[in-house]
This record gives sequence, structure tokens and C-alpha cells, in this order.
Amino acid sequence: MAELRFDAVGFDLDGTLLDTFRDLGEAVNHALELGGFDPVPIDSSKDLIGGGAKIMLARAVDQQGGMPEDEFRTLYKQMLRYYAENNAVHTRPFPGAKGTLEELARRGVQMAVVTNKFEEFARGILTELGLIDHFIGVIGGDSLGKDENGVFRAKPSPDPVIEAARICGDGRFVFVGDSSYDVKAARGAGVPVVVAAYGYCDQPPHELGGDAVIDSLDGLISALERL
Repeated sequence: MAELRFDAVGFDLDGTLLDTFRDLGEAVNHALELGGFDPVPIDSSKDLIGGGAKIMLARAVDQQGGMPEDEFRTLYKQMLRYYAENNAVHTRPFPGAKGTLEELARRGVQMAVVTNKFEEFARGILTELGLIDHFIGVIGGDSLGKDENGVFRAKPSPDPVIEAARICGDGRFVFVGDSSYDVKAARGAGVPVVVAAYGYCDQPPHELGGDAVIDSLDGLISALERL
């Protein structure tokens, strides 16, 4: 068995550990219907996930002419209420997730989740799927509060990745994600990053600038052994 040169691994959630696009897409379409807009193809939600639910809805609304900011805020809250009640209907771990998490734990690796999804949602879904106990911490898009401009300190800011490394013990840390948000956050935090090519990549996976690219979670440990 090759040596694993990392003490801790941080994971993005949507498109990296979990296949979530259908539940997110249905929440977006629920809100669009309430707002009088046409639904969007569920598969199209894969292209909008990286920045979080608010950006997903905003892009879908803007593509159909937009709406006043106060009305959008109301619609966004309605979307969140729906998603809170329907966020684990179709969502499933990607193939290889359970086995990979178990093997990392067996090797004594600490793990954390860093997602732009609200922490409450992320914890609830991971609990529902029986995965929560693998993680020393879950850092959501709202976990670190807002910056001086009133913007949540979420990816692509490096802050949540830095916090994940801290709670994992400040050892040798690597991050795994599927989008430019993940790569930028990891680079800003000064840690290596593995790109999940099977996820919802917003650019061609090999053009995202990761230190390694994997085609499935089954390939993660061997990729970490080579880094």
C-alpha cells in the first residue's frame, strides 16, 4: 500500500460527494413557477450549481427577463423553503463515495465538507444519507458569516477551505471539488486540489487547473498517493 501524504481531506458536496442536481433543479423550477416563469430543463441545473442556490435561481430568472430585487428575495426564500423539505428525494452519493470515505477513515485521515450550500441543508442531507459521521466538520456557505461588503464568506473565497484545514488539525490538507469555485478557493488557501471530472464542472475538467483529475471517487486515494 502506497503512503498517503495527507493528514486531512476537504470535500465539496454538490457534484463531488453527492449527485444533487435533480433536487436542486426541482426547487428552482418550483420557484420559477411561483414567479410566473417557465421551468428550465432539470439537467441544466448542473451548469448552475457551483455558486450556490441563490445564483442558480438568479441566472434562471435573468435568462427570462429578470425581476425586481425585492420580488426576487421573496422568490428565493420560497425556493429555500421548498428545498428544505425536498433536498434528499433524489440526491444520492456518487459511486465510490462510501468506500472512499471508509478507507480514508481507516487510514486515520480527518475529513471535512466545504460547500456553498447552507450548513443546515448540508448537515441534514449528509445525515439522511448516513454519511455525516465521517466528517469532523461541515462548513456551509453561511457558516463563516458575511464580509465587510455583506457577502457570505463562501467559495471562491479561500476562507472556508482555510477553516476546514484548521478544524482538521492544520496538517497536510488537500481539497477535492468539481468547479472553478473549488479550485480558486483551494489555490487561495494554498492547498493542493483534485478535480472531480465526473461532477458538474463549469469548465473542462483538465482546464480547471487542479493538481490531479479523477474520473470517479474510486480513483481518489490512488490520486492522493501520487500527489
